[in-house]
Amino acid sequence: MTNCNFAGYTIGADAYDAIEAICAPLGRRALIIGGETALSKAREKLLPAMNAFEIIDCVIYGKECYRARIAELADTYKNSGADFVVGVGGGKAIDTAKCVADTLKIPVVTAPTIASTCAASSALAVIYDENHTYEGFWYLPRPAHHCFIDTDIIVNAPDMYFRAGIGDTLAKFYEVEFSARGRNTAFQDDLGISISRMSREPLMRRAVQAYADCRNHVITADFEETALIILVSTGMVSMLIDEGFNGAMAHALFYGLTVLPGFEEKFLHGDVVGYCVMVQCALDGDINEAKKISRLLYELGVETTLSGRGIRVDYNYLLPVLTAAVNDPDMRVIPYKITPEMIFRAILEIEDLEV
Repeated sequence: MTNCNFAGYTIGADAYDAIEAICAPLGRRALIIGGETALSKAREKLLPAMNAFEIIDCVIYGKECYRARIAELADTYKNSGADFVVGVGGGKAIDTAKCVADTLKIPVVTAPTIASTCAASSALAVIYDENHTYEGFWYLPRPAHHCFIDTDIIVNAPDMYFRAGIGDTLAKFYEVEFSARGRNTAFQDDLGISISRMSREPLMRRAVQAYADCRNHVITADFEETALIILVSTGMVSMLIDEGFNGAMAHALFYGLTVLPGFEEKFLHGDVVGYCVMVQCALDGDINEAKKISRLLYELGVETTLSGRGIRVDYNYLLPVLTAAVNDPDMRVIPYKITPEMIFRAILEIEDLEV
C-alpha cells in the first residue's frame, strides 16, 4: 500500500486569520513551541488569531533540536490535554515542535517566521547533539497538518535566512536527480522529480530579485513565489520521492563539515549547502552547471569557496569531514561510488573555478 500526505498551506500577510477555521477540527487546546526571537515577532499576530483556543503554554524550544530536549518537552506536557502543537520559528524550532507532537501522538501545525528550509512542510526533522553536531534524522509518519506562512513576518526577518533558504532549496533538484539517476522510479518518484525542477528553474529566474525585495522588506510576486518554493515545493518533493533519493552529496558534505569545531554556529546551513551543490556538480563532471550556481550565489553575496570561509583546504585536515560525508545516510543511494579523494578533488576544482 502506498500512502502520501502533504501539508496544506496558507500564505499572505493575513495568513494567521485562517488558523481558527483550519485548526478547529484538531481540538481546542493548543501547545505553542517556538524560538525565542520567533515568538517575540509572531506573538502579536498569532495569539489574537488563536483566541478561540485554550493556549496551554507558549514555550521556547531551546537552542538546538536534540533528543533530550524533545523528550523533556514531551514529558512536561504529556498530561496537559493538548490537542495539537503549533511550531513557530525556523527549522530547528519547528523540527523540535514536530518531534514533540510525534512523541505525544497529536497533530502539529507550523508558522514559519523565516523562509530558510522546508521544515514547516516536511515529514522529517534534522537532529543534532547538544554540541551542535549533526546526529541523524527523525522520520515522522506525516507532515504538519497545515503551514501558516505570514509573509509580513518573513519579509521583515533578517534577510540572511531567506538567502540561505535559496541555497538549501537549490540542492533539492540536484540531489534528487543525482540519487535517482539510473533507478527504476515509481509514479511518486517521477512526480517528486518533476516538482524538484521547481527547486531550480524558477529560482534561477527569481532568486536575485526576490532576495533584493526581501532586503528592502517589500512583499512582491518574486518574493512570495520564492518563499513558497523554499517552504512548500521542497517539502512536497520529500513527501513523494523514495527516502533514498531525498539527499545526496551536497547535504552529506554539509553534515561532514559540521565536525569542524564551531562550523555550524558560524555559517548558515543553506549558504553552505549552496556551495556544496557546486562541489557535487564538479564531482559529477558538470562544471558548467557549477559555474551557473557560482554566479547565482555570487549575486546573492554567498561565499563560493572553503578558503573564502577561512577553512584550510588540505586533504589531511579535511579527512574527518570527507570521511563523515561518504558515510552519511544521504550517500546510501547514489549512482556510483564516491570516495573522500573524489570529493577533495572536486573541492579543489571549485577553489580554482573561474566564472
